[in-house]
Amino acid sequence: MKRIINLIIFIFISLQTFGFSSKNDLNPIPELPLLFKNAEKINQFTTRIPFKLVDRLIVIEGELNEQKGNFIIDTGSETLLLNKNYFKTYPFNYTKKGETSGVTGSVELPTEKRIKSLAFKNLNLKNKNSDVINLSHIEKNKKIKLLGIIGYSILKDYEIFIDLFLNQITLTKIDKDGNRLGKQNYLEEIIDTLNFKLKKHVIVVDGFINKEKVTFGIDTGAEFNQLNSKLSKDVFNNFYPKKRVELIGASSKKIEVLYGNLHRLKLNDQIYFGPMKTIVTNLHNMNKAFGTKLDGILGHDFFAQQRVIINYKKEKLYFIKYPILRN
Repeated sequence: MKRIINLIIFIFISLQTFGFSSKNDLNPIPELPLLFKNAEKINQFTTRIPFKLVDRLIVIEGELNEQKGNFIIDTGSETLLLNKNYFKTYPFNYTKKGETSGVTGSVELPTEKRIKSLAFKNLNLKNKNSDVINLSHIEKNKKIKLLGIIGYSILKDYEIFIDLFLNQITLTKIDKDGNRLGKQNYLEEIIDTLNFKLKKHVIVVDGFINKEKVTFGIDTGAEFNQLNSKLSKDVFNNFYPKKRVELIGASSKKIEVLYGNLHRLKLNDQIYFGPMKTIVTNLHNMNKAFGTKLDGILGHDFFAQQRVIINYKKEKLYFIKYPILRN
């Protein structure tokens, strides 16, 4: 019997930017304050939020429109996604045109809402759009009450410190050039910096698998790394398969993929990784959707091995030193 893995890697390509079915301006819905449980205000521009790992997803507890539940932090999602099970549509919402696609196939078209204001602790978000889509399949698979998914459209205005060592995410407001507001610096030591390219909302980095040059997207919503099945034999010489598994994606369809460990990946001479749990799948749909030529996706294991700061406007990743643990 094949093992079934309920992965959420499809979030990376679940939504594209489509035209509206009406050219009329969207009216803002009544103000919806978004509150995060145990969020700590560090200073005027910085908030630290603890998270829990649900399987291999970064999940924070929050409240929106008197609904209490969970939000997934997903750099692979283009927008703020709300679960339509809890947030009903309004007459002035519009269904998007086109087709949304995931690794396992097409998914339901989203409806867009414009939210007048989101506020959590000292962070206030004005006139943000959100897509409303059925996320019940994730709720069922992960056994959580899922209110939504927080993606690029929200995160891009902050420098985001993702720390799987302390299980916390720190958001610092930045200006139009990507500079942190305020004069406070990180107490932790930054040990390296890496430039990336932003393809639409996708973080794209170059690296090497052994001596073979590769291009990866980085996605906090990918529970396992992904490797394009179309890559050369020289790349797959560094992939050690363990078993075949069934993958359930956004469309609730199942596909069979190869699961194993990827070895000898490095982004430069200082930033390298131990073996990472990886699946092999066809990334054609994703590359077509975003005009990319990605060889793979780096997900949970990337963030588990490196404490990372993302700055979208500077298009830079900063790597934070792990503390030395003493017995």
